[in-house]
Amino acid sequence: MKSFAGRDILSLKEFERNEFFHVFDVASQLEPIARNRHNSDMLTHKTLVTAFYQPSTRTRLAHEAGMHRLGGHVTGFSDAKMTRAGDFYQESIKDTVKMLEYYGDVIVMRHFQKGAPHEAAKWASVPIINGGDGWGEHPTQILTDLLTVIRERGRIDGLRWLAVGDMRMRTMHSLGHALTQFDCPVTFVGPAADALFPGSPSMAMPEEYKEDFRRNSLNFSEAEHVEQAIADADVILVEPVVQPDYSKSRDERTGETGMTPANFKITRELLETKAKSDAILLHSLPRMDEIPPDVDSTRWSRYWQEAFYGVVMRMSLLALVLGAME
Repeated sequence: MKSFAGRDILSLKEFERNEFFHVFDVASQLEPIARNRHNSDMLTHKTLVTAFYQPSTRTRLAHEAGMHRLGGHVTGFSDAKMTRAGDFYQESIKDTVKMLEYYGDVIVMRHFQKGAPHEAAKWASVPIINGGDGWGEHPTQILTDLLTVIRERGRIDGLRWLAVGDMRMRTMHSLGHALTQFDCPVTFVGPAADALFPGSPSMAMPEEYKEDFRRNSLNFSEAEHVEQAIADADVILVEPVVQPDYSKSRDERTGETGMTPANFKITRELLETKAKSDAILLHSLPRMDEIPPDVDSTRWSRYWQEAFYGVVMRMSLLALVLGAME
């Protein structure tokens, strides 16, 4: 297995099966630090740089919290408009990362342009971690989801997945790439064109990703209604279908945003009447109305646990790429 030291984390398409389990193993070793709310001195001489060109709550803060838990330091920006990359100069990715690499030892980047972290990795002499690139991928979030599944269900292989939401989403693409390495059938449920309102774009899985999944032997199917597949699901992963435009640096809502159609909504009644009693429900958040608040207290919900494992997973990745653990 190739060493993680100095490695970029850009896409789960690049991960081999044994590398997933190695990351999970390191996470299990570091988990007690986060669970006991302690800080270690593992990365005391290292600094994380956050370069977030799009808003973030969980991804940015989980990386920062993970770095602090390991005793490291954090600098960076959470709003590109406050930098030369987002003002009059529109500084290039190359010029920006060539500066940032001198400010720290690893850079986590979220960008509205698909492929931006890959571009950054061409120029940076320090590891780049993809914190979400437009409609592209979100590898650290799906690694978090997989770690949550292992902790909550004890395994990944043999579990059937149901993925519901906008299939243009970067999390859905990373999920498909990841599950090619496991014995996990997955059913994607996403709105076709006009499903939300007249003239709305199709939110079905893009053909380029389906072709990629087929080439890499992903066992997947598609359905039009969550009720068609939820009864067989062991893991239910949900994303909104009411979405901002992820190709923009910021897309603030104005006026009515629309409501989630019933066939893409996970309600308490649906879980009680259709879902397996031991299925688990994941959501990377934020949510709109696709999971009503009364689902939070049910035995199926695991999105709060998912937030905790998000810190643990980022601790694992930071320790690995900075060479503190092998």
